[in-house]
Amino acid sequence: MITLWKIAFRNLGRNRRRSALTLAAVALGMGLLVVLAGLVEGEIDLALRNGIRLGTGHVQVREESYEEEKLSLAWEDLLENPQDLSARAEALEEVRVATPVLWANGILGTAEESVGLRVVGLDPRSEAHAPFREGLVAGQFLDPEDRGGILIGQRLAESLELGVGSDVSLLVSTANQQPDEAIFTVRGLFNTGVPAYDETTVLLPLDKAQAFTRAEDRASAVWMLLYDREEAEDVAAALHGPQFKVVTWRELNFALLNAVEQSMGIMVLMYLVMLAVVAVIVANTLLMAVFERTQEMGILAALGMKGRQILTMFLLEAGTLGAMGVVLGIVLGGLGVLYLATIGLHIGDMTTAVAYSDMAIPSTIYAEFAVQETILLSIASLVITILASLYPAWLGARMEPAEALRAL
Repeated sequence: MITLWKIAFRNLGRNRRRSALTLAAVALGMGLLVVLAGLVEGEIDLALRNGIRLGTGHVQVREESYEEEKLSLAWEDLLENPQDLSARAEALEEVRVATPVLWANGILGTAEESVGLRVVGLDPRSEAHAPFREGLVAGQFLDPEDRGGILIGQRLAESLELGVGSDVSLLVSTANQQPDEAIFTVRGLFNTGVPAYDETTVLLPLDKAQAFTRAEDRASAVWMLLYDREEAEDVAAALHGPQFKVVTWRELNFALLNAVEQSMGIMVLMYLVMLAVVAVIVANTLLMAVFERTQEMGILAALGMKGRQILTMFLLEAGTLGAMGVVLGIVLGGLGVLYLATIGLHIGDMTTAVAYSDMAIPSTIYAEFAVQETILLSIASLVITILASLYPAWLGARMEPAEALRAL
């Protein structure tokens, strides 16, 4: 076998340009697959993390009758004494922070136009809302005692031509199902990088939101972040009670997780198409080598080399090209992933289509090196390369010595 590999390796150097071009094709194909897998991994992971830290949290406690789609403010749909429930949740060692939150539908209006959005009442002192505080680009963050200030997204402010200090009207449906309207002043602008929140969210201090919506001291949910999201089921079991329901991040981000599962079939098809292109190039290279070395095959056969040995020699040539191409491709792809992990790929307004969905798709995607996918793609690339070489190798192995030597 070692002797056959030495012959195969030497044969690769007989036409260096062709071997180099084939090696480059395998490496580029593998590199593109690594980068693509890294982008997909980065987008999914970042969208999930954004969805958790900005919207759903790891665990939520709600009233059994609460319907998220309606953002109901009816008292029977809201949690009573949410502060006590938050304290109970924070007593669990798995819970990093727990805080009440109130959600409502609203309409933000200026003299020229108005837009429907979601009103979020939150405790400005809680570290659970750090992403909004860290994303502040102008003005100041909310004060718990402020009764006339709001925070809006920078993208929303630009679309409505608003700035810090601008007065706007905010209309909400209250707990008694009657609309109420008040004038608020924009205290600050935030930019989370996720259009789903930057274009559709208004933040109020929790106390003001409760008073404005007539919810009194009730809340839509107790919102939690954990140290480890995989412990969400344990926390849910510990907090489970007959009066309310506990939902985890998997249920809350079902739309995203389901979309990811459905899209994986498309991604696999794209991977196979790229690998098929590489396989055709490798097969073409070996076919040309077989036709060019017809006489050589005849001589080797005449000297006693078995057909299976000639077959193995060609397979070793393809395997060597494939292995070298895979290694080089991983290096090139890794460099591409490193660049995209640092600089990112800005997709900008392409996320506008999902701005009003539950998917927290960021405007800039940062790649992550997908170790498992890279290993699987490397194996698949090598296997497909060898399979593509089977026909040229079989063609060379089945030549009769007399027929091959006739070409001399």
